[in-house]
Amino acid sequence: MSEFIWAGRLLAIHITEQAAADMQELPEAKLIAGVGIEGDRYATGRGTYSKKPQPERQVTLIEIETLEAIQRDHKIELPPVETRRNLLTRGVPLNHLVGKAFRVGEVELFGGRLNVPCVYLDKLLGKPLFGPLTNRSGLNCMITKGGVIRPGDAITPL
Repeated sequence: MSEFIWAGRLLAIHITEQAAADMQELPEAKLIAGVGIEGDRYATGRGTYSKKPQPERQVTLIEIETLEAIQRDHKIELPPVETRRNLLTRGVPLNHLVGKAFRVGEVELFGGRLNVPCVYLDKLLGKPLFGPLTNRSGLNCMITKGGVIRPGDAITPL
């Protein structure tokens, strides 16, 4: 049986220093194994779910294809910075990476669980996203090998 072969790209990196604050796009980021993205709310303990720590919340990815589908199918514009996710990808089958290891540039991640959409995002943005994001809200990951990542980095299976 042949394994599905894929390769994608990192399009953008976003962090915020605290819960509910605007996300900022970065030209590069340092990912720290077992901690998170340097300066991000979950690495510093100031995120919404920081009081309920889980290792797979160190970094969250979302597919540009999801944002394009929401625009096409629901006529809702969702810029990457509004998703509250850290890494924007293209060509990466995120839903299939639960329980799997993969690489983003020099960094290694482990897909912990699918991200679940929440009504909080609807309220924060004033957009009806809960339904459109169901089953495609991104992937929560653990950082197993840290390093620096930049937009344009390859994303590949391990």
